[in-house]
Amino acid sequence: MTTGTTGTTAQSPAAAPLLDLHALVVAVRRRRRLWSSLALLGLLVGVAVAVLLPPPPTAVTKVLVAHEEDQPNDTGTLIRTDVEILGTTRIAGKALRALKSSQEPEDFMRTYRGTGLTNNVLRIEVTAGSDADAVARAKALADAFVADHVGRMWKAAKAESKALLDQRDRMRDELARVNEAIGERSPESDPKASASIESLFARRAELNSRIADFDQRAADARTGTPQLVAGTQIVDAPRAVGHSLPRAAATNAAIGLVLGLALGLALAAVGTVVADRPVLRREIAAHLGASVVAELRHPPRRWAVPWRGRRARAARERLTATLVRAVRGSPEPVSLLELGCARAAGLLAVDVARALAAEGPVAVVDGLPGPGLAHRRPRPGDPPVVTGEHAADAPQQARRLGVGSVAPGTAWTDLRYLGDRTLLVVRAGHGSAAWLHTVARHLADQQIPVLGVVLVEPDPRDRTDGTLWDGRHTAPRGPDERLARQNGTGQPRTERTARRNETDPPRTERTERTERTEHTERTALPAARVPNSDQGAR
Repeated sequence: MTTGTTGTTAQSPAAAPLLDLHALVVAVRRRRRLWSSLALLGLLVGVAVAVLLPPPPTAVTKVLVAHEEDQPNDTGTLIRTDVEILGTTRIAGKALRALKSSQEPEDFMRTYRGTGLTNNVLRIEVTAGSDADAVARAKALADAFVADHVGRMWKAAKAESKALLDQRDRMRDELARVNEAIGERSPESDPKASASIESLFARRAELNSRIADFDQRAADARTGTPQLVAGTQIVDAPRAVGHSLPRAAATNAAIGLVLGLALGLALAAVGTVVADRPVLRREIAAHLGASVVAELRHPPRRWAVPWRGRRARAARERLTATLVRAVRGSPEPVSLLELGCARAAGLLAVDVARALAAEGPVAVVDGLPGPGLAHRRPRPGDPPVVTGEHAADAPQQARRLGVGSVAPGTAWTDLRYLGDRTLLVVRAGHGSAAWLHTVARHLADQQIPVLGVVLVEPDPRDRTDGTLWDGRHTAPRGPDERLARQNGTGQPRTERTARRNETDPPRTERTERTERTEHTERTALPAARVPNSDQGAR
């Protein structure tokens, strides 16, 4: 809690950015209960999942798979094919027959999965009721896959060799017919006969060459398969995967914490943008059309250190002194109108009335919604508190100090009975921008000048300006007409000032500077320096 004011010119609406990141960060930080609660909830959920839902016993093994079509630039198509073959009922059925299990292959397929680590390494993970059962199932599944892969390679090699040998036999039959044709021919002197014989000899040579080629290819097909068979094997024996509950709990807790924190921050940011509730001094001052003249910080916790309690009491005393000077300097009754902080406004009104009671009788007119101040148990030395209906019962010579509310549902026409001037006690981040505009407009319509704004629970890191140097010292509209009527004229102040300037002699720059200084001293409320800020009261 502290009193204070800051000082630079407030931003104009035209210069306001579409999304103020500073205000967004401050608003999200003020909603730290939301995202910290979600982060804590995510952490607890992660720990609960690790404790209540432990992973089932798992065994893992690795198989080296050799392919005849292996290429250095393979993108993993062959190993993905092996993964899909592993997840078939044929492999599952072979493994179950090896285990002598009556489980259905479709059910067994849900308990394991294959993952291609590289183009030739396949990892198999199997879950079961116990570690021993998981290891046995992983070994049976790996053996079944290796046997199936080797069998498919043998079948492919045999089919290729048979096709080559069949082609070789057809070539041999044709060679026998060519040899028979050559044996039936006799050497003749006819040139045409000699050419025919030479053609047969050429054909025989070609057939002999092709037959030898088919023999070589068939032999290569037969000899290449053993290398592939030997290359397909289990390279990592099945073993149970160890499970550490503390490690799993820590991992799940960290994941839940991060996810909960991210969700909380996202919800806080979206809620801040959608709600559009100003939290910075400059925003609240700009929307209400009045400067922030004092601040009321959050009271310290019960377990706070003693010097913080003394500091809070001293700050509250300074705030009370500031409000007392404002009320004492006003020729008309002053009211405290709250928005989102009824209890704080009521206590401030009692403190100010108690301080003013030393100078004369004071009566507090209670216009707060609900029980309010009239139903609280008074302490010795507290001024009398009367409700709005019994305001006429207050002593005639007593100074009246009203306290009311400008929350939604306020009877605006009753605010004039609480005081002809007002100090707004606004809780930061409570009212929306539209409602702050509504409050300023209704106060102006009721011709109630706003002496300033007391900001309750401001952000401690807020360094923005809360003073409208280029704005009016009262409400946006209405008070000028009221002051004009008090001066006995029906003209605005600007016209009277212009007429006076026409009749007055020329003024020097020094005279104008002196008048501005005197005007500032008459209108500005005294306020202490804002803690944690490099800006002070002007």
